[in-house]
Amino acid sequence: MSRMSRDKNDSASPARGAVRRAAEKKGAENAVLPIARWRFVLALTLLAALMAGLLWHVAMLQVVPGNDRGFEFLQGQGNARTVRTEELPAHRGVITDRHGEPLAVSTPVVTLWVNPKEWQAGAMGVAALAKAIKMDAASLEKKFSRYAGKEFMYLKRKMPPQEAEAVLANGWPGVYGRTEYQRYYPAAEVAAHVVGFTNIDEQGQEGVELAFDQWLTGIPGSKRVLKDLKGRIIRDDGELRAPRTGKDVQLSIDLRMQYLAYRELKEAVIRHQAQSGSLVLLDTHTGEILAMVNQPSYNPNNRQGIRMAALRNRAVTDQFEPGSTMKPLTVMAALETGRYTPGTIINTHPGYIRVGQKTLLDPKNYGRISLTRVITKSSQVGISKVALDLTPDQIRDMFFRLGLGQGTGIGFPGESVGVLPNRRRWTDIEHANFSFGYGMSVTALQLAQAYNVVANHGLKKPVSLLRQAGTVQPERVVDGEVSQQLVAMLKTVLQSEGTARQAQIESYPAAGKTGTVHQVGKEGYADDRYRSVFAGMAPAADPRVVAVVVIEEPKSGQYFGGEVAAPVFSKVAEGALRLLHVPPKITQTTKATLADSGKAQSAEKGPLS
Repeated sequence: MSRMSRDKNDSASPARGAVRRAAEKKGAENAVLPIARWRFVLALTLLAALMAGLLWHVAMLQVVPGNDRGFEFLQGQGNARTVRTEELPAHRGVITDRHGEPLAVSTPVVTLWVNPKEWQAGAMGVAALAKAIKMDAASLEKKFSRYAGKEFMYLKRKMPPQEAEAVLANGWPGVYGRTEYQRYYPAAEVAAHVVGFTNIDEQGQEGVELAFDQWLTGIPGSKRVLKDLKGRIIRDDGELRAPRTGKDVQLSIDLRMQYLAYRELKEAVIRHQAQSGSLVLLDTHTGEILAMVNQPSYNPNNRQGIRMAALRNRAVTDQFEPGSTMKPLTVMAALETGRYTPGTIINTHPGYIRVGQKTLLDPKNYGRISLTRVITKSSQVGISKVALDLTPDQIRDMFFRLGLGQGTGIGFPGESVGVLPNRRRWTDIEHANFSFGYGMSVTALQLAQAYNVVANHGLKKPVSLLRQAGTVQPERVVDGEVSQQLVAMLKTVLQSEGTARQAQIESYPAAGKTGTVHQVGKEGYADDRYRSVFAGMAPAADPRVVAVVVIEEPKSGQYFGGEVAAPVFSKVAEGALRLLHVPPKITQTTKATLADSGKAQSAEKGPLS
């Protein structure tokens, strides 16, 4: 039947059309129902399979025995969120003097840091934190702003443990502490130029701290810890690698002599209103440096406001013209030729000599004097005549053999090698000036090494800043008889007619030579600026110590080496010899003093004593 005819029938009979439409709708619903049920069953089956697979996976990971791979996976995921490896700091090696007295040690301190992401204390908390760590609140607020979004920010480095614990006790979120080490120098400014110092991370910056940085530096260890979500340690699982302490360094310095030398040099620099000063004290038996001090100095424990010039170890870094302290070494070169003896007569008349375009003067006309007296009086005319009779190479060779113009080998940072000219052609004035210490430069340590050869009967022993465990094989550079002749000549410099009477030690007769050098100014050598030098040894009969004292630009009115530098040598050498237990020589004056002292004691004790 066509649709048109059905529509006509439906319009004709409404009841019959309604029945037919209801039947058609019911048939369509019966056709959809199997499809909906099938989809529901499929979805249910997939969900059940997924749940079963998840349960099976969990069972395989945690229940089924022997499935280590699954356990390791979960363990790794858990560890990644809670287990951390922390560094165990290793403290730096100790620097000591020759007797084991500490010169540089590392002490435990606490560094405070914060995780800015965890910090939620607000502005009031920042102010309180700043007050606790003694920092400006505004500065700390700006610092937090700069580190916003990061997980690490230093609050304060190297705090005393008790102060850091007081801060941590407040429980501020994200604030933590970790143990570090800080360098401390017990001798402070007395040994500062030798020992040097480290930076905040304990890395050597100056002196022995820099020279032996790798030796002194320790190797950090590590440990495993369990932390909670707030970063707090809830369990320590023990060390993974133990920290290795840095190796110790034992210096040749004797702290007692270092204090003595420092005190005497500082007093002399202040008394003579000098610009600076240096002193080196050597043990002639070993070549070890027993004391090395400079002025001005600084406190390595508090370097705020320090001037860079004060950091220099002038005894090994500063070069200077040694002046008349070179005259004995030139004389030694002359003695070595065999044409001269200590008694050889030198005619210094009329008290001056013309060399090239320059006139060299003596304080007065000494006339005909012996070579020994040339040294005693430090005659410019006499030494010039001797020098001009030698070749420049003979003088230079002697200086070089004594260690001038080359490093000493102590390995100190910034050590200067000086200047020892080696010209193809020498003018007469250059030749003469060279013989008495002008036109060349040395360091105080080099000069001490040269005089140490003289004191050791012509044997050159390497100088050392480290304590020597055994004997060092010396090198013969000068004939022993020649050096002994020179020592006898140097003894006269400290006697009544010499230029260094104030260097004499009553209980230990000494020997040495003064030097008074004009400083170089903008227009050549200045007439009002001087350098006072003394190089000597004691006791003269069998030298045990050699010392060099250099004082720059004294302004008190006294400037001669015998007035300014020689008294410092006397006090330091005497004190050092007593500390070394060198028996004093009993002189007539000492006998008289002892006799008077004995009478006085007898009078006090009475007849029964």
